Amino acid sequence: MRRRLGAAALDMDAKSDGSWQTQGRATVASRLPSQLWPWRTVVLTAVDAQTGEPVVFDRHSGVDLADAVAASCASGLPYRIGDNRYIDGGYRSNAENADLAAGYARVLVLSPFGGRSLQPLDWGMHLATQIDELRARGSRVETIVPDSSSEHMFGPNAMDLSMRPAAARAGHDQGRALAEQLTEF
Repeated sequence: MRRRLGAAALDMDAKSDGSWQTQGRATVASRLPSQLWPWRTVVLTAVDAQTGEPVVFDRHSGVDLADAVAASCASGLPYRIGDNRYIDGGYRSNAENADLAAGYARVLVLSPFGGRSLQPLDWGMHLATQIDELRARGSRVETIVPDSSSEHMFGPNAMDLSMRPAAARAGHDQGRALAEQLTEF
């Protein structure tokens, strides 16, 4: 499935003039609070459009933060870094990528899409499967999904900027409501 999505993205890219990438990177960079990778561990996922292989970027990958974010969000045309092109990291397994937390004692999963996945259940890539695997390896896992007052904000275009203020308020309110529970966690 990832190879097919990558091939479709590469086909669209071949028909484009490529000018969108400069603007896309500038847009991503303008929305970041810093152009530098944080010192805390942050990993961003993408999929190599050519091979369909999952990719993880971090501060040690040699990729600028803005490029890693742009590649991770490339859900239409593929994003070029060097000689490689990447598509959205959500195609890696699911939007949460909880499997990347393997080995940690406590794992807090923020699940903006409520664990929905494009992959068939028998592929074992759904959030529930990943959480079961984390727990089987000894991790304590807590999952937060949008509550009823905010779940509608992830409609057909999760990148719709007009939804940002309302989504931020809803997330803040939900976070405050869950603060005590999460403090205990």
